[in-house]
Amino acid sequence: MLSTLQKSLKAGQAVRGLHKSAVGVLKRPTPEDTVTSSFGKFISEIKPQHLSPVVLHRSKRMVLDSIGVGLIGSTTEVFQLVLQHCQHMYAPDNISFVYGRRGTKLSPTLASFVNGVATHSMDFDDTWHPATHPSGAVLPAVLALSDMIPAHSKPSGLDFLLAFNVGVEIQGRLMRFSNEAHNIPKRFHPPSVVGTMGSAAACARLLSLDPSQCSHALSIAASLAGAPMANAATQSKPLHIGNASRLGLEAALLASRGLEASPLVLDSVEGVAGFSAFYEDYVPQPLESPSDNGHVFLLEEQDMGFKRFPAHLGMHWVVDAAASVHEVLVGVDAGKVSPSQVQDILLRVPKSKYINRPFPESEHEARHSFQFNACSALLDGEVTVQSFSEAAMNRPELLALLSRVRLEHPHDNPANFNLMYGEVQVTLAGGDILKGRCDTFYGHWRNPLTNESLRKKFRYNAGAVLPSERVEQLIEVVEDLDRHENCRVLLSQLQ
Repeated sequence: MLSTLQKSLKAGQAVRGLHKSAVGVLKRPTPEDTVTSSFGKFISEIKPQHLSPVVLHRSKRMVLDSIGVGLIGSTTEVFQLVLQHCQHMYAPDNISFVYGRRGTKLSPTLASFVNGVATHSMDFDDTWHPATHPSGAVLPAVLALSDMIPAHSKPSGLDFLLAFNVGVEIQGRLMRFSNEAHNIPKRFHPPSVVGTMGSAAACARLLSLDPSQCSHALSIAASLAGAPMANAATQSKPLHIGNASRLGLEAALLASRGLEASPLVLDSVEGVAGFSAFYEDYVPQPLESPSDNGHVFLLEEQDMGFKRFPAHLGMHWVVDAAASVHEVLVGVDAGKVSPSQVQDILLRVPKSKYINRPFPESEHEARHSFQFNACSALLDGEVTVQSFSEAAMNRPELLALLSRVRLEHPHDNPANFNLMYGEVQVTLAGGDILKGRCDTFYGHWRNPLTNESLRKKFRYNAGAVLPSERVEQLIEVVEDLDRHENCRVLLSQLQ
C-alpha cells in the first residue's frame, strides 16, 4: 500500500511530466538579457568621461542648491526632532557630518537620513519631470558615504559628481517607464520609491561595485521603498527624502557585503510584481551599456526645476500669476493691496486633492495650498521663506482673502508639471476683473534660474547657518568640484 504522501508525490511527478511533454520547460532568462542586469551593468561601467559639459554644469548647480536648502533646513523643528531622536536612540558614531551642526557627526546612514530630512523640511529642494525630488534623495547619501571612505581613498570631485549623476539618471529612467509617473502623484510620494533606488545606484557607483552587486543593490532598495501621499503637508513628509537617502545607502552597503535579492526586480514578470508594484502601467526597457561613444544622460535633455520659495512646485504657477495681478492692484491703491478691494478670487488650477487646502492650519499645509500661496502673492507681490511664519499666516488681511477664493479645474489644465498652468482671476469690489496667467514660471526646467539667481538663493539659505566667508568658499568649491582631485575639499567646508 502506498502512503498518501507517496501517492501525492507520484501524482506530482506525473503532472510535471505531462507539462514537460506538452509545453516544454520554461527557460530562465540569462542575466545578460534582463532589464535589471542592464541597469547593474550601466551603474558599474559608466565612467567620468561620459559626463558632458552640460551635465557637469547642471549637476553642479543641483549640488549647490541642495546643500543650500539642506543648510537652511537644519534650522527647522522637524530637523531638530529627527536629529535629537538619532542622537538619543543610537550609539555615537563620529564619521559623517550633519548640516548646520558644527562638531556633530553620526554614522553614515543616520547622517544621510537627517541631512535628507533637512533638505526636504521646507519643500525647497529641486523637482524634475516626471515628478520627483532627485537631489535630496541622492546627495546626502553620497556625502555621508564619502565621509566614510578612508582619507587615502576619497573619491575625486569628478567621481563624486559621477555617482551623483548616476543616482539622478536611474530615477529619471525608472519614471519614464510609466505614464502614471508623469502626473502629480496620488498614491505614494515618488522620491520615497525612485529616490531610494537612485540613492542605492549612486552609492553602488561610489563603492565601485561590480554589475551583479549593483543589480542587487537596486533590488534590495526596492524592498525598502515607499511612503503614502497621506503624509504630504505634514512633518512626516521630509522623512520620505531622509529615508530614501538612508535606505539607498544601506542597500548598497548590504550588496557590497554579498547580500542578494531578486535578479528580476526591474523586469516585467507576469504574476510576480517587482517595480511594477509601484507603477501598474510600468513597461521597462533595458538601459544601454555606456560605450566609447558615450551615454546621453537625461539631464542633458531636460534641465532641473529650482524653486524660488519653499513650497510645493505647483504653487509657483499660481504665485507668478497672482504677482502679476498684485502689480495692477498696487497701482490702483497707491502701493498697498487691501482685502476691501477684492470681491472674489478664482483660481484655475489642476485637480490635485493634496494641494487644494482652503484654510491651512500649519506651515506644512500652507506650503501645499494653492489658496494660501495665491493670496500671499496677491498681498505681498511674492512668496518668501517668511511667508510661512506663524505671524504671516495669521494676518487678518490674508485670512480675509482666503475666504473669497474659489477653484476651477479646466479640462485643459492637467495635473502634470510639464503641461499645467496657473490662472488667477480677481473680481474687484467695483466689478472690474483682473487676470494673471503663468504657463512656465521662472525656475522651471523650460525657464531655468540664471547662475546669479541660483547663487543668490544659495547665499540666503546657507547664510542662515554659515558666515558669509564660508558661504562664498562653498560656492567656489562646488563650481570647481570636477577639477578637484579629492572631494575632501567639499567635505571640509561642510564639517
